[in-house]
Amino acid sequence: MGVKHAREYEDILVELKDAMYDIGDGYLFFEMDTTEWEELERAQQLELMEALADDVFYALGEDPVLHVGRGVVTYRPKHHIIEVSVDEKESRIIRLI
Repeated sequence: MGVKHAREYEDILVELKDAMYDIGDGYLFFEMDTTEWEELERAQQLELMEALADDVFYALGEDPVLHVGRGVVTYRPKHHIIEVSVDEKESRIIRLI
């Protein structure tokens, strides 16, 4: 099926990457522990979160709800958005059109 979007993919990816980073423990997706994550420079962390965002974007086409660390990422095709629940208090809305 795939995630349908009209915005530039690169723009969506930037917002999704930032949301993945803000989840705080998204690195668990890569089977890293906290010490390994903290040893990385911020630029390296952001590169990993960009790779994660890319994987998540395409995976949402198969499964509209994904758990990433403590966060939950939901594709809402009817509303043309991806919702990222960063934690129990914060959600990010990424518009696809």
